[in-house]
Amino acid sequence: MTRLGGGLFAFSYTLLFFLFLFGPLIIMVITAFNSSAFPRVVPWECFTTDWFRVLVGNERLMTGLWTSLAIGIAVVAIAVPFGLAGALALADIGPRLRAGLYAVLITPILIPGVVLGISTIVFWSLIGRGLGAGYDTIFYNGLFLTLLGQVAFIASYAMLILSARLQRFDPTLTEAALDLGATPGQAFRKILLPFLKPALGSAAFITFLASFENYNTTVFTILSGNTFTTALASKIRLGTDPSLSALAVIIIALTLIGAMVQEAHHRRRDLLRSGRPERSRLYANPLTRLLTHPGAVLAILVAVTGAIIWQAGHHDAEACRTGILIEKQRVQERLLQEQQERMRQRQSETPAAPAAPAAPRNNPSPFGGAFNPNALAPK
Repeated sequence: MTRLGGGLFAFSYTLLFFLFLFGPLIIMVITAFNSSAFPRVVPWECFTTDWFRVLVGNERLMTGLWTSLAIGIAVVAIAVPFGLAGALALADIGPRLRAGLYAVLITPILIPGVVLGISTIVFWSLIGRGLGAGYDTIFYNGLFLTLLGQVAFIASYAMLILSARLQRFDPTLTEAALDLGATPGQAFRKILLPFLKPALGSAAFITFLASFENYNTTVFTILSGNTFTTALASKIRLGTDPSLSALAVIIIALTLIGAMVQEAHHRRRDLLRSGRPERSRLYANPLTRLLTHPGAVLAILVAVTGAIIWQAGHHDAEACRTGILIEKQRVQERLLQEQQERMRQRQSETPAAPAAPAAPRNNPSPFGGAFNPNALAPK
């Protein structure tokens, strides 16, 4: 009985936990396919994929998307080398200096993005004015300022990731390579860089995401331009529609595809490292071994997603929308008739008011007839 109660509590807790995590995402995905002009699940109107066309047709969002992708790639190209330099410096200096340098390098993460954005504009505008640069120069370019403002704190993320990886590096490997005649550059390329390869990939991915979703710093530094997040915030401020839910569906689909391919890659790599692929039921069969390859998993997921998009693109919701509109008109007419019927019934139930007594003709005016129009006639 105790186990039943504990099992029921654990099941309920787990269910609530996953509902808390994934409930909003599930609701958002459903609203992307409802034809209602407002994102909602109930009442359900018609299945449609038109909100994806609305999303793609939004020129401001699409322009902001390409701008965010360009800024994100540039931030990765600058922030990861900066982070690598910081991590190598922390690994090579003594313990006393390491604490101070670590505090300096980690400080940009602790500064609010609003402060970073404003300080970036002030600093580079001062430099621009000091050099006599005009407003059409790079010192007043929103993309340039956004790139610098984001690199100022995102490089610290890369530094933390690479420092964690460097803590497990054995420096005697580099010393042995140098003793055997390798140059410092060769030791770095042949020993240290392959060791840091997974951390470099993680740092690049994290820095790209941090740049792509950043809003607090970007909203000040982008000036008159727009990134995807600033354009999205402006759209939400002016009013929302299910096209934002369609955007969430695309992001969730890309994330799931990437996670499944990554999981297939990890499982295959661990199995090959164990040296027992022939004992696995999947790898013993040539067909299942081919299907579980990360490339095959990616191809299958892309093909399934493409088939779903093609099938959904041929769905015509116009007939359903017309039916919904006719039904709404019928409901409005019925409500109007009911309201008119209630007004007529209320008027019929109200007793007639007694007739007002006729005013005596010789009733003298309390103001002495001063407002009588006949009083102005010439006598």
